[in-house]
Amino acid sequence: MRVPVVQHSTRRWRARRRRALWTGGELLVTVGVVLMLLVVHQLWWTNREARHNAQRKVQALEREWGTPGAADPTAGAVPDPETGDSGSGGDDTGTGSGTGATKNSSSPARRQGTVNSAQSRPRWSQAYAILTIPRLSLRVPVAEGVSKQNVLNKGYVGHYKGTQQPGQAGNFALAGHRNTHGEPFRYINRLKRGDTVEVETKAAVYTYVVDKTLPQTSARDSGVIRSVPRSTVRPSYGYSAPGYYITLTTCTPEYTSKYRLAVWGKLRSMRLR
Repeated sequence: MRVPVVQHSTRRWRARRRRALWTGGELLVTVGVVLMLLVVHQLWWTNREARHNAQRKVQALEREWGTPGAADPTAGAVPDPETGDSGSGGDDTGTGSGTGATKNSSSPARRQGTVNSAQSRPRWSQAYAILTIPRLSLRVPVAEGVSKQNVLNKGYVGHYKGTQQPGQAGNFALAGHRNTHGEPFRYINRLKRGDTVEVETKAAVYTYVVDKTLPQTSARDSGVIRSVPRSTVRPSYGYSAPGYYITLTTCTPEYTSKYRLAVWGKLRSMRLR
């Protein structure tokens, strides 16, 4: 019977192969653990931190503004963007044939102009308003700008530079994360026509009503945040006349940033704080 002879070089080669396989396995396990920790950080920790941060900022703004006063009994109508007529029929007084009537200083149009003229331009990344969406049980700060690091990643909603401020004629356009970092706009696709969206500032509370939704468009579709919002990619979505609009934008589908989802609303009423 012949006994196989195993050379020392063969033993060394097998030992090196075993070490290489063991080392490779350890590296794969380590990489897997690191990736799992990164996923946990992105999907859980960033949400926890951002939501806590946003909640503290909302509370700070509420303390700064104090308890809001009762709603103004003459508030409720929104002036026509071209004529300035509140449409309420009983708030205007004056003389003349009608076209030259003088507006009463308590009319919604006059009061809204006073509030808007008193608003100072927010500093970059400054939180200056609170957005409330009852259907989503959402209440988050609104900050100037859409910087990821200084605004969106804090769990805030960002105001697009160059668009109008709350209550002003034109388009008050906002952006928020769909996933991670508080994900305030994760479920805005669930908003339906007639849902309310409130924007609170130090001076007033503005109530918008959801009107239209653009389910998906290009990330470069700047038309959705124009003064008269209308998609340049899908022109059948949007508006053709001036008005008092709000736009909520976020990424779609979830966990991607390839496309944008937009929800539009119209200003229904305002009340002074």
